[in-house]
Amino acid sequence: MRTRKLLAVAFLLLFVAAACTNEPEPSGGGEPAGGGGETGAAGETPFEHLNRALAGEFEGTTVEVLAQWIDAEGDNFDAVLQPFAEQTGIEVNYEGLTDYETVLTARVEGGNAPDLAQVAQPGLMQSFQASGDLVNLSEWINVDQIEQDYSSVVDLAEVDGNTYGLFFKADLKSIVWYPVRAFEDAGYTVPTTWDELMALQDQIKADGGTPWCIGMEHGDATGWVATDWIEDVLLRTAPVEVYDQWVAHEIPFNSPEVLEAAEIVSQIWFDDGNVFGGNTAINNVFVGHAMNDMFARPEPKCWLHKQASWIPSFWPGAEEDPPDPQFEPGVDSTFFYLPPIEEEFGNPVLGGADMIVMFNDRPEVRALLEYLATPEAPLPWIDAGGFVSPNQSVPDSAYTTFPSSGLGPILSQATTLRFDASDAMPAEVGQGTFWSGMVDWVSDEGQNTEQIFQQVEESWPSG
Repeated sequence: MRTRKLLAVAFLLLFVAAACTNEPEPSGGGEPAGGGGETGAAGETPFEHLNRALAGEFEGTTVEVLAQWIDAEGDNFDAVLQPFAEQTGIEVNYEGLTDYETVLTARVEGGNAPDLAQVAQPGLMQSFQASGDLVNLSEWINVDQIEQDYSSVVDLAEVDGNTYGLFFKADLKSIVWYPVRAFEDAGYTVPTTWDELMALQDQIKADGGTPWCIGMEHGDATGWVATDWIEDVLLRTAPVEVYDQWVAHEIPFNSPEVLEAAEIVSQIWFDDGNVFGGNTAINNVFVGHAMNDMFARPEPKCWLHKQASWIPSFWPGAEEDPPDPQFEPGVDSTFFYLPPIEEEFGNPVLGGADMIVMFNDRPEVRALLEYLATPEAPLPWIDAGGFVSPNQSVPDSAYTTFPSSGLGPILSQATTLRFDASDAMPAEVGQGTFWSGMVDWVSDEGQNTEQIFQQVEESWPSG
C-alpha cells in the first residue's frame, strides 16, 4: 500500500509541474463560492454544507483549527480562512504551534481534539484513524468532486478505501537557496552536477567563507531537516525501488544504502568549516532562521541553504508590512535544483504535502473543510508566494508569484518523484525515533551512525 501511495505523490508533483510551467496571468480573489467541475444555481458550490453555510444557516457557530503554520505562514493561512468567516458568519479560531505534533497528539489522546487539524505525515493520520479519532469524510462529502479535483493524491489520505483527510498544501524539497547578488559578485556559478556542487563548497571555503547554512531546531519536530537530506541523497545514490522498500520496511531501516547516504550527508555537515556554527548551530538554530546569515552584510556568513519552497516566508523582513525590499524573493535569493549524484539514478525530486483532518463532526466543521477543498480557498496564500495547491482545479494562472512560478522547470525534468520518507513511515518512527535519532547524530557529528540507525530499526512497530 505504501508503494502505491508514494506513486500517487509522484502524480501530484507532476501536476504541480504542469501548473507552474504555464504562462501566468493575474489570479482572482479568494471567494469561497465555486469549486471545480459543474456547479448548480448561481452562487452554489459542489458541496452541500458549504452551500448551507453561505446561506447563513450556521451563523454564530465556531470552528477550531490547529496547525503548525506560524509567523508568516500562519498569517497566510489566516488570510485563507478570512473569506469563509466573513461570508458565512462562522467564527474560525485558528492557532499555530511550534510543538505541534506533541500538542495535537496530547489533545487527541486527552479527548480534547480540535475540530480540524493539519497533518503533514500520512503515518500520523493513519495512527489517528486506527485509534478511531478521525471522521470518515467519505460518509458525507461529495466524493465525486474530491476525486475529480484531487485525483492524483486522494489515495494518500485513504485507509481501506475511505478518505480521512484532504491535502491542502504541497512543497518541493530538492532545492538549494543562495544569495544572488553576492554569488554573482564572488564569481560563483550555479552547479548542475554533484561534483560541481562539491567544488563550489570547496571554493567558498578557499575564499574564506562558510558554504552551508543549516539549522533544524523546530520544537518537538526537531530533526526532520536531517531526514530530508538523507532522503534526498538516498534517491541520488540507490535505485528508487530501494527508497520505496525502505519506507515500507521491506528492507531494514539501517540497510547499507541508507548508511551510505547518511555518510555522504555527514561529510557535508560535519567536515570542518562546512556549516556556519557547526553542529551546535545545526541543533539549536530554528529552521525558519537558518537562512538569515545568508543575508549578512557586507557579505554572507554562509552561502547555501537546502530547504523547501516555503522558506521565503521566514526570510528577514518577510513579516514586515510591506516586506523589507532588500530581501525580495527571487532577486536577493533564489534556488537551484540539488544536483544528481549517480548518473544512473537520473534527476530525483523529493516532495511533501499537508492534509487537513477532521476530529469533530458538526455541520459548520464540514462546511469549513469543504471550503478548504475549493480551488478558490488557497488563492490568498498562492498570491503571497511559497504555496502550491494539490487541487487540480486551481487555475494555472494563479501561480504568478515566486518561488511557485520557478518550480516547474525542476519538476518537468524530474525522472523520479517521491514523498518525504519520514512522513510516510509509521509516526513512532518517522516523527519519533528517526527525528530524535538525528538530534543525537548531529550532537556526535555523525560518529554514531550505525548505532543510531540500528536503534531506529529496532523501534519499528511489529505487525
